[in-house]
Amino acid sequence: MKKIIALLLSALMVMSLFAGCGKKDDGGKASDGDGEKGTIGVCIYKFDDAFMTTYRNSLEEILKGKGYKVSVVDGNNDQAKQNEQINTFISQGVQALIINPVMTSAADQIISTVKDAGIPTVLINREPTAEQMAAYDKLVYVGCDAAQSGTFQGELILDTANKGDINGDGKVSYIMIQGDPENIDAQLRTEYSVKALKDAGVEVEQLNLTRGDWDRNRGQEIAANDLAQFGDQIEVIFCNNDDMAIGALQAIQAAGRKVNEDIYLVGVDALDAALNEVKNGNMTGTVLNDAVGQATEAVNQMEKLLSGTTYSEGNQSVYVPYVKVTPDNVGDFMS
Repeated sequence: MKKIIALLLSALMVMSLFAGCGKKDDGGKASDGDGEKGTIGVCIYKFDDAFMTTYRNSLEEILKGKGYKVSVVDGNNDQAKQNEQINTFISQGVQALIINPVMTSAADQIISTVKDAGIPTVLINREPTAEQMAAYDKLVYVGCDAAQSGTFQGELILDTANKGDINGDGKVSYIMIQGDPENIDAQLRTEYSVKALKDAGVEVEQLNLTRGDWDRNRGQEIAANDLAQFGDQIEVIFCNNDDMAIGALQAIQAAGRKVNEDIYLVGVDALDAALNEVKNGNMTGTVLNDAVGQATEAVNQMEKLLSGTTYSEGNQSVYVPYVKVTPDNVGDFMS
């Protein structure tokens, strides 16, 4: 009898050992998933960016649904930290990388690192130059044409009854709340929003341009300062993203101004909060920056790279179209 009990205990110990070997500690980083297709490393420039939160959640969901294990890290808006994270992923042997660079100016270093490691890589949201990307044929960029988003912002103003000229003095006086001026999206949205007005024959006057770093609180602070300084001269507030536009709206309301009556306000991203403000008449419009569509295409391009597809110079950028969002069609984009 003792012998039988001993054998049973021994068997239970062996079963327990095998069960323990099948369990993996992901260090709190990896998302659930069977991982049968391997691990994908995802680097996000910072987690507390509203648009990139939607983007990374979509990436995780799509990748997990396809059978990958996903490890997502927060760069905390620190390029040196992100460089370390990329090197760590490479040393861990990930199948591929999806990288949202902290700084576009760091593209050369990032591309050199992934090329040396031979890791298929998709860059998202912040686009390097075609010349930089040509250094590695297992690299592709997925994003949107930022010039188009700026053009659409300008067209939202042109579509108003007075084409933005609220006080009837023959010109549109505006302030520009810019994201990160080092970012190509910020540069092109800033340029092309105003270019759309000029191309339509509208005279413009820039009262101020200030860096807002994509941040809602900065948007509020900048708009409040400019409204105090320029008052009724301001007819339009252009914001490079919706988070800054929502901050600007808070300043507009605190100053006793009324959007679409004595001031216009436009953003980019079509965040849920901005869609609500467009619907309620508190924003003139926004531009859909399709996070889900971009995440879907990023995974699609990653799988092409994993299957052996390579890219040549001038053929390494894949764009997902922007869409103008107005009070007339905002319902189409709301949950």
